[in-house]
Amino acid sequence: MELFIQLEAGYLGIGLFTLLITLFVTTRPFMAKGSVVKGLIFVGPAIAMFIGMHYYVTSDRMDGVETAFENGEKVICESRAIRKVAQSVTIEKSNEWNLKDHNFSSPNYSREFFSARCIKYVPIAIPPKK
Repeated sequence: MELFIQLEAGYLGIGLFTLLITLFVTTRPFMAKGSVVKGLIFVGPAIAMFIGMHYYVTSDRMDGVETAFENGEKVICESRAIRKVAQSVTIEKSNEWNLKDHNFSSPNYSREFFSARCIKYVPIAIPPKK
């Protein structure tokens, strides 16, 4: 549950705000009777479905990234510290990186990376020019 809150807190806030807007608009005098119930029945499950899908995709990607790291493969994480140069950091187990509580850390690097903000490295084969 803690991981769900970490990953989806922002989206839960946006969803709550959307529900409040729906409630406000559907209670105006110009709206038809029953529009509150219809609005909340439509918007509530839609928001829940989108948040659930996002959590599923994100946690699945995290599992893939963590498994790849444990198997010695490369992982690429976004570096938000410096936006102009080196916007990503390549993480490998062989370069003294370790994984604890979904965070990649290294004694040679000043900050940690949350595995939800990383992807598996997949080399792209560029076909030769003809």
